[in-house]
Amino acid sequence: MINVQITRSLELGTIVAFEVKGHAGFAKRGEDIVCAGVSTVTVGTVNSIESLTGVVMDSSMKNGFLSATLGSIEDPNISAKVQLLLESMVLMLTDIAESYGKYITIQQDII
Repeated sequence: MINVQITRSLELGTIVAFEVKGHAGFAKRGEDIVCAGVSTVTVGTVNSIESLTGVVMDSSMKNGFLSATLGSIEDPNISAKVQLLLESMVLMLTDIAESYGKYITIQQDII
């Protein structure tokens, strides 16, 4: 099962980090559309944030694991763009979970 952990700021409710770990087990390696979808959405989000906003996330990726944390963003316009991309990621993951819920869980914590 894939476990997605979204961490939000208590003060603003904004996303400050996310972590994805595990394998879906929907199909054999190389044919698992759930793993492929989650990987595409999450890695694509980190790449989009970095390419489109210039914000570099503190990220780590290994086999079946991705963690990404935002640092401080001073420019409110850039911060809003980053949050839009992160909220879009959550929506896409939620859509995947609605169709393949036995293979993916999404939790949101507030710190």
